[in-house]
Amino acid sequence: MNSSSMVAAALNMLWWLVPVVVFITVLKSRWFKGMLGEALVQFAAKIRLPASTYHRIHNVTLPMQGGSTQIDHVFVSRFGIFVVETKNMKGLIVGGEHQAQWTQQFFKTSFKFQNPLRQNYKHMMALESALDISPELIHSVVAFVGPSTFKTPMPASVTRGMGYIAYIKSFREKVFSPVEVREILAKIQSARLPPSRATHRKHVKQLKKHLRQSAKKKCPECASPMVLRTAQRGANAGHQFWGCSAYPKCTAVENIK
Repeated sequence: MNSSSMVAAALNMLWWLVPVVVFITVLKSRWFKGMLGEALVQFAAKIRLPASTYHRIHNVTLPMQGGSTQIDHVFVSRFGIFVVETKNMKGLIVGGEHQAQWTQQFFKTSFKFQNPLRQNYKHMMALESALDISPELIHSVVAFVGPSTFKTPMPASVTRGMGYIAYIKSFREKVFSPVEVREILAKIQSARLPPSRATHRKHVKQLKKHLRQSAKKKCPECASPMVLRTAQRGANAGHQFWGCSAYPKCTAVENIK
């Protein structure tokens, strides 16, 4: 085989090899896993949560101080409002309700990720502000939909597989009238930013900006990285501040300027 034939054969191989590599890369990306997780939750909810009782709104981006927050799923019913954060992950999940970060353990590697309960708390604060209703009527739900296992005890609101559906259905006391449900749905649609690529790109850009700021900012007391956190109680509930990543060993905080 001469050199020109070898080059032609190599080029022919690339025609199918490159698309395969790209396809595999997309399948392994965090973006695709996130999209797949959200799609699984939507599909299961469509089948097992009657639309006449549980009104679904997906991918809700709400404005808030310093940017925006993006909610995976909101279910509005006479039994309350359920804010669902999805996690498509595999391996062992280790974390506590009050820990800032949880750990994903997969074979001999481990990865840190933000406590999804804290992540969802920010979503709930934005929704509470938009609706101007009591926080007791808004319920946080975290749905792990990948092949993962909880290594540590989790609150009832943190579920695996389709467990989030059973958790939502466990609320049986009616707290809203049909008219109030319609009003809530209308308020959410009015408050949300347009569900477009432009909105999503702007939201991601703001998140990256916050991450860059966090990477540069150091604790004035112990020099550990400072991270953006959200106050969960008191007069400043829902507002963000800088907190030391070494908490609880270091309790230094700074207001966002």
